[in-house]
Amino acid sequence: MGLFDWIGGQFIDVIEWTDDSHDTMVWRFPRQGNEIKYGAKLIVRESQVAVFVNEGEIADVFGPGTYGLETQNLPILTSLQHWDHGFNSPFKAEVYFLNTKRFTDLKWGTKNPIMLRDPEFVMVRLRAFGTYEIRIADPEVFLKEIVGTDGHFTTDEIDDQLSNLILSKLPVVLGNDETPALDLAANYDRFGEYITEAIAPYFEEYGLELTKILVENISLPPEVEKALDTRSSRAISGNLDEHMKYQAAQALGKEGGMGEMAGMGMGLAMGQQMAQSMAAGVGSAQSSSPSAPPPPPPSGAVWFVAVDGQSRGPYDEAALRRMASEGSLTPESYLWREGFEGWRRAKEVMPTLFTAAPPPPPPA
Repeated sequence: MGLFDWIGGQFIDVIEWTDDSHDTMVWRFPRQGNEIKYGAKLIVRESQVAVFVNEGEIADVFGPGTYGLETQNLPILTSLQHWDHGFNSPFKAEVYFLNTKRFTDLKWGTKNPIMLRDPEFVMVRLRAFGTYEIRIADPEVFLKEIVGTDGHFTTDEIDDQLSNLILSKLPVVLGNDETPALDLAANYDRFGEYITEAIAPYFEEYGLELTKILVENISLPPEVEKALDTRSSRAISGNLDEHMKYQAAQALGKEGGMGEMAGMGMGLAMGQQMAQSMAAGVGSAQSSSPSAPPPPPPSGAVWFVAVDGQSRGPYDEAALRRMASEGSLTPESYLWREGFEGWRRAKEVMPTLFTAAPPPPPPA
């Protein structure tokens, strides 16, 4: 390499930046101690801004375009350096490229529930999360307030700060909104616009524009969600009495539940009879009288009656007739006995229970 080639290599004649990343906000041109050639070409592409910094002080700012770096294009730098119009020597300056495109899909989310008043629940705790979009609106303010001398500044370096800024203002915004918690899901778009408008002024202090906040989810505590599910299930079931009867029938019909319930009913009846027999035997022993024989077991088929969603029984046919005469058993009541596939109405299986009794016979 000749002497003149070495000297020429010390001067920068093209300054540009092609970004292949998705998160770089600011990039400093690597001058590496070399001087910028007078008349060098500056290329600033769309969605970029180039800022010249002279000895730590912001000088000239260039938008998209191609520029020849001469005194007429560097008015502030010329003034700071006290150049005259005949100046044509190389010079030193730092060049920062700022990416002015939108940076999207930045995350925000509540770390702890936000306590709020609600028109329906009185008080409620909400969690929320979503994404937001920003872009650099004022390059000079952004460089001074946020970047400083960082030569490669990315969204990761400011994401946490901006997310915390959103979360610090979110309770105030939610507190001033009177939308019931159950209606928030239907108003995510409107609510996102409302939050953006309320929080955007705080981003301007950093030289940034908050272009959009998207609300992806607003959720209630698990206990409240469980209570809402229970209430919804009860509302869907319709008539509560019919629903309880249906549940009882389903429980009896699952995994041999019918036979098990019948066996339990028979066992209960036998247990009651044994208890009565033992009580009678003790009373007889105390009175020194002969013990009475135990009562005979119920004759005929053993029936069960569905009452308020529960199984009652077993009853023999005489007991059913007595219940029918008293009115506690109606033709619409449900009966079941061993061998039935399910509960059936009393008027279908024992219509004679409700046959009117004959009038008294005429006098002799």
